[in-house]
Amino acid sequence: MPEETGQTVSPGLPRLNEPAPDFTAETTQGPLTLSSLRGRWVVLFSHPADFTPVCTTELVEFARRSKEFQELNTQLIGLSIDSIYAHIAWARSMEQNFGVKIPYPMIADLDMKVAQLYGMIHAGASNTSTVRCVFVIDDKSVVRAMIYYPLTNGRNVNEILRLVQALQTTDQNGVATPVNWQAGEQVIVPAPKTAEGAEQRLQESGLDVKDWYFARKTL
Repeated sequence: MPEETGQTVSPGLPRLNEPAPDFTAETTQGPLTLSSLRGRWVVLFSHPADFTPVCTTELVEFARRSKEFQELNTQLIGLSIDSIYAHIAWARSMEQNFGVKIPYPMIADLDMKVAQLYGMIHAGASNTSTVRCVFVIDDKSVVRAMIYYPLTNGRNVNEILRLVQALQTTDQNGVATPVNWQAGEQVIVPAPKTAEGAEQRLQESGLDVKDWYFARKTL
């Protein structure tokens, strides 16, 4: 069960724009409580098992890109149901074989408490391994995005980084981002909600207006 944090958590699995279920877990960097990270963004990602090739490529790439996440005030946290000892041995193996040190904590979820709390166990994929989940949690400890991948296919770290950038841009500027958006590109301005506003939008300067409901701008 999640610890008391003063927030109301809906029963069942996490849902978008609701508080992230709190937890305390053992990690390769010591005990970690999710609520202690309020004020920072979090990318919580699970992998099926230590010492597996697809997972190795993912953790190595997250490590290589960790500075970019840090620059976005974002903490990476890995998770699987393996032990602390397996995590440590695997991290040492990745450093030896790929020349990359794992700088982020890895949760050892042997009792599956966090995995069950976040819906990371899918019987159709495996009864004993976490699937490849990604949860983006904002600096107010609210779930903002969820991505699920099958056991057989690795994630795209570029997309996860892009998603964090897009969510932060939305929060900071009150805008939306279009398909395939990359940092620095035009963003979408919210559509007017009145007939008068729609008419004014067509005359508004400083925007790239295609129609009253579709306008973009450069930040």
